[in-house]
Amino acid sequence: MEADRPSGQSQRGIARRSLLLAAGMAGLPWAARAAEYPDHPVRIVVPFSAGGGGDIIMRLLAQELTTRLGQTVLVENRAGAGGNVGTEVIAHAKPDGYSLLMANVAPMAINASIYPSLPYDPVKSFTAIVPVGIFANVLVVPPTLGVSTLSELIALGKSKPGGLTFASAGSGSITQLDALMMAGRAGFSMVHAAYRGGGPALTALAGKQVDLYFSSLPAALPFVKAGTLKAIAVTSAQRAAAAPEIPTMAESGLPGFEAVTWIGLVGPAGMPAPIVTRLHDEVSQIMDKPEFQRRLIELGAEASHGSSAAFAEYIRTEQTRWADAVREANIKPEQ
Repeated sequence: MEADRPSGQSQRGIARRSLLLAAGMAGLPWAARAAEYPDHPVRIVVPFSAGGGGDIIMRLLAQELTTRLGQTVLVENRAGAGGNVGTEVIAHAKPDGYSLLMANVAPMAINASIYPSLPYDPVKSFTAIVPVGIFANVLVVPPTLGVSTLSELIALGKSKPGGLTFASAGSGSITQLDALMMAGRAGFSMVHAAYRGGGPALTALAGKQVDLYFSSLPAALPFVKAGTLKAIAVTSAQRAAAAPEIPTMAESGLPGFEAVTWIGLVGPAGMPAPIVTRLHDEVSQIMDKPEFQRRLIELGAEASHGSSAAFAEYIRTEQTRWADAVREANIKPEQ
């Protein structure tokens, strides 16, 4: 016998219930995905080339996160335009927690005062997740330059205006800002050579293609310990625990000179709160591990701590703070 068919009114009722059910489920995809997160590999975009201080720390963090999340966490380098290229990639990525960014002081704070327009908003385009670390830069030179102190370097720079060349990790990077601040306060000029990140800049300096570079301390220390480069001074207010023998810029003759690099994790705007909380808590627990803290100190860095909301506010305040430094150094995008 043929099965009973629903009447037209019943069919409309079923269709309506199906639509309501579909609409209800459409409102839950992030909750469902957050509960399953992560179920495939996660990428962290570093907006500079490999080998810089932030890149080194992110790779250590990625290894730890891979274990804790149960999924591979990959580091992807996307360099260009002082960090703007890689930062824009994540600004336009899907906010599902699988595409994250190493937030860095340059593209998230400094560049807003340098570039007429950015392809992203450092605050509105991102979801702040967690601060990760802070570290000083260190002024390094090849031993063949023949200087051992900041005063000797300044004297050399003044003896041949425009004769010294300095490397940077890209136009608008804090490494460029450090050099221009030093030269401006000391009263001499130099020639800028921009590279696509700290790794290439250090390689150029070690190869004597340039005269000096304000490297991140984590990236420079292996070169200094090997004798390939000579450390002149660090840019932090106090000497670094990893290299207490290196004086600060302030105590070397430039009072008030202080500029440090910070990094953290952010994602695209609109990330689900449960995923943000999961990532924040996992990273914070990693940063609390004595072994991880010891490793950071060896690299010349220290762990940062704070809530996601506090990190978002910190990024906002950093834009204002660095605007004055950019004006002092007179940095332009083409430099």
